[in-house]
Amino acid sequence: MYLLANGKVITRDLECPYIADGGVLIDNNVIKEIGTTKKLLEKYPDAQFVDAKGNVIMPAFINAHTHIYSALARGLSINGYNPSNFYEILDGMWWNIDRKLDIKATRASAYATYLDCIRNGVTTIFDHHASFFEIKNSLFEIADVAKEMGVRSCLCYEVSDRDGKDKCDEAIKENADFIKYTKDKKDDMLKAMFGMHALFTISDKTFEKCVKANDNMTGYHIHICEGTNDVEDSFKNYGMSPVQRLEKWGILSDKTILGHCIHISEDEMDIIKSYDTMVVNNPQSNMGNAVGCSPILKMYEKGIMLGLGTDAYTHDMLESMSSALTIQRHNNQNPNVGWQEVTDMLFKNNAKICARYFDSTLGVLKEGAAADVVVMDYKPFTPFDNTNIDGHMIFGMKGRQCRTTFANGRLLYKDYEFVDIDEEKINAEILESAKSLWHKING
Repeated sequence: MYLLANGKVITRDLECPYIADGGVLIDNNVIKEIGTTKKLLEKYPDAQFVDAKGNVIMPAFINAHTHIYSALARGLSINGYNPSNFYEILDGMWWNIDRKLDIKATRASAYATYLDCIRNGVTTIFDHHASFFEIKNSLFEIADVAKEMGVRSCLCYEVSDRDGKDKCDEAIKENADFIKYTKDKKDDMLKAMFGMHALFTISDKTFEKCVKANDNMTGYHIHICEGTNDVEDSFKNYGMSPVQRLEKWGILSDKTILGHCIHISEDEMDIIKSYDTMVVNNPQSNMGNAVGCSPILKMYEKGIMLGLGTDAYTHDMLESMSSALTIQRHNNQNPNVGWQEVTDMLFKNNAKICARYFDSTLGVLKEGAAADVVVMDYKPFTPFDNTNIDGHMIFGMKGRQCRTTFANGRLLYKDYEFVDIDEEKINAEILESAKSLWHKING
């Protein structure tokens, strides 16, 4: 039993939103009690005390869309890579990497991602994996690392026709095998979706295979309308919009995540809303790839379930939220929009997205909720309470200010040090895998 206290507690619970000097009692994997530091110390003198040192205690973060497979790209320069459009980015960088990822490199990528998640206070991720060099068992390897590192994960494999029929069929099988595994295992720290890449890389025949293999076991996690490629391909080759293609094949449901959704019409938004399908925005990635700005203000207005991800551009959810606000104001040429939308996406809707897959209550500090709790190293010099916490987070906090991370009641990171995780050993193994991958890419 842990007592994390002596901090400013932001709960995200409307019944008790803020405690100026308080703490959280963690019993096994759940929160047993919230209260003042004084009360909790008196009531639970034998609990293992973790001192927040006057900093901010709050719910851990959730990343609703990321890519483990891209982790070893940090610092990589590819010979001859000089993209001028989105397709060239995909083919020259990301497909180039995943075509050379073996199981060892996939495992190293998972370690790298989970270490950074923990450092940034992220304890739940929805990942969309690709390793077309070695597909079989790749999701199982990631799941093994997720268990070791203690980060709650919903995984899928990226089906695509881009590397031919055999690779496509392997990807479909990897999804189906892993979905069945997670259903049999019944572990609330590990869930599965059925992954697919962008629509312009998926034929109708492949859609048919995916739907048959999934057999209504779970929802889909799919990229859509990230670039204009999807729109052009759908109308040219199928005579309908990308969202209509998804509707035709039964992909849309309240368990499906659509990543990006930049180049979509209002009619398509209405279809998405009618199925209560989730949309996840990834603002920094969209800006970095120069693919446009997702119309989240209009989707929010229509009541679509909007979440926030990073597309692995960062593992800092506060950075992603700040970027989401900035690009919406810039794109709409209005400095007074976006605040409610982006804060809801991160602090409310990501938890609601989790609730469609995980049984544990996430994103809130209250009795019975999962003990996913972080301490942010932040001592404000202006007034601070639940009425202005989002302003402090957007303009004053970054993910690396996370000093302590609990996930499902397990202490993973304390005062900027990993707990029961050999960071140096893991980093050395990651480095060796990265060197090998880079050599395969550049020779």
